[in-house]
Amino acid sequence: MSYQEFYDKSMSSPEEFWKEQAEAIPWFEKPKTILSKDEEGLYRWYEGGKLNTAYLALDYHVENGRGQQVALYYDSPVTGAKQAFTYQQLLEEVSLFAGALRARGVEKGDRVIIYMPMIPQTVIAMLACARLGAIHSVVFGGFAPHELAIRIDDAQPKYLLAASCGIEITKVIDYMTIVDAALEEAEHKPEGCIVYQRPQLEAALKEGRDYDWQDLVSRAEPAGYVPVEATDPLYILYTSGTTGRPKGVMRDNGGHAVAMKFSMEYVYGVKPGDVYWAASDVGWVVGHSYIVYAPLIHGCSTILYEGKPVKTPDAGAFWRVIEDYKVKVFFTAPTAFRAIKKEDSKGELKKKYDTSSLDYLFLAGERCDVATLEWCGQLLGVPVIDHWWQTESGWPMLANMVGVELLPIKPGSAAKPVCGYNLQVVSPDGESLPAKQEGAVVIRLPLPPGCLPNLWNDTPRFLSSYMSSYPGFYFTGDGGYIDDDGYVFITGRIDDIINVAGHRLSTAKMEEVVAAHPAVAECAVIGIEDQMKGQIPVGFVVLKGGVEKTEEELEGELIQMVRAKVGPVASFKKVAIVQRLPKTRSGKILRRIMRHIADGKPFSPPSTIEDMTVLPELEGLMKEKHIGHGAD
Repeated sequence: MSYQEFYDKSMSSPEEFWKEQAEAIPWFEKPKTILSKDEEGLYRWYEGGKLNTAYLALDYHVENGRGQQVALYYDSPVTGAKQAFTYQQLLEEVSLFAGALRARGVEKGDRVIIYMPMIPQTVIAMLACARLGAIHSVVFGGFAPHELAIRIDDAQPKYLLAASCGIEITKVIDYMTIVDAALEEAEHKPEGCIVYQRPQLEAALKEGRDYDWQDLVSRAEPAGYVPVEATDPLYILYTSGTTGRPKGVMRDNGGHAVAMKFSMEYVYGVKPGDVYWAASDVGWVVGHSYIVYAPLIHGCSTILYEGKPVKTPDAGAFWRVIEDYKVKVFFTAPTAFRAIKKEDSKGELKKKYDTSSLDYLFLAGERCDVATLEWCGQLLGVPVIDHWWQTESGWPMLANMVGVELLPIKPGSAAKPVCGYNLQVVSPDGESLPAKQEGAVVIRLPLPPGCLPNLWNDTPRFLSSYMSSYPGFYFTGDGGYIDDDGYVFITGRIDDIINVAGHRLSTAKMEEVVAAHPAVAECAVIGIEDQMKGQIPVGFVVLKGGVEKTEEELEGELIQMVRAKVGPVASFKKVAIVQRLPKTRSGKILRRIMRHIADGKPFSPPSTIEDMTVLPELEGLMKEKHIGHGAD
């Protein structure tokens, strides 16, 4: 079946289509209805179905002959540790820790916050919660105490699970100092804290509050799996909100399991038994979906990598992992490859490794510039698939569905809508726009299985954030256009569209041009306030390692390139060379914060920022170069 036939079937008969896909999941009880609405009028998938996500990820494979296959590889270049867990071994570890949680009173429906780094115990904790029907909320290890406290108060967990430390390249991060401060600040007080002691730093446990992880496990009895409703929550994952208060994206068990299984086969083109690697963190949605749940539900071997694309030990780290574990499909963020390209622009380190096992490279998480996509393709010699999705969707919304049909790759486009997503581009008044005309990217309701059914305990915010701008549609917050061939081009967040003397222009298009310059490792183009033109674009550029170029020389070349590709109307006349750009820990460039700095507007740095010191550096540079608010 061709992509178009498969996609059209999901559009014309969505309930029949998703009923067929649900057959791939071993339910304890089949759903009574495929698509329904709850008491709040919100769409729900597979009501009446009973299952258990940990059973799907572990027990099912052991029962069906995969017990001795590796389920999880742990590779930690920051500690030198390597470990492999078969499905049987991982099941035993998860059952024991679930028993330890049950002994402390954790039951179906209870919330458990997991504040841990990229170690096997984090995956074990997630699956143990799922086994009991408890709802986990993983908070990225290293978040500041205030951010952890906010999430404690919102989720109201019975227990908090923590490790004694995390490791950032060579720096040891004391987690328990952060946990202590967060629990002091939070109004909600969990019943206790279970701490996994890492050898790099042993935490002093507080009597009456803290419990030693290994001690509890040594005394635990294995726990069986608890059947849950398809519509019961599996996890809460907090994502940044514009108000500074995080939004608790809720994922259900049934729709999530079906979407994870479906996407592994049809989007990523992997088979049970294949080695699949998502180089992300379990604190983000990519880690939930494609380090833990989807590969294990599908019967793959997944990799938990505690390291970076560079500096652990060098820019050949990814190639080494691909060779060591014979990775078939690799998924990471474009920013990781920009870091590699900055350190090793000619890809010399790649020559040391055999990556012939690799069939596809998938990129997502940050808009992929054409230069990075083409560099990756030339270096690896495999199709490079730019795809697009969000924390809220939980799985890809746009992709080249290689498990169905590998479509021609158009650099700059994340290809076509994935089955189930009725994606449209609309005008501000909600009218569908013709090909090549830019507007807001929306998804006609209902969203397919696996997407967020609601926010945790906040239906009004769910409706106002996603459903009220365009009635009958989910508003993605992104802008874009669809070309004559049906390929979708995401041009960036709606607020990345700037108005230059009455002309609406995409800074993302300008970034594409700037990123294509051979001296540029990465860049950001933002629109700043201008008295004459309303807004004007300014480029901030990080040079590749070893490049010697004056700012004046580079600025002149980039101005000419933007004039040639976008046009003089862009008024692109200012470029600043910077050592680094402000980013989240997952690699997204904080363009909105950069705009606020340039325009002299107050802002709250997000909790996800990689390094706070980059902001005063940037502010000082803008003043020095008379950019924006400091230009006067």
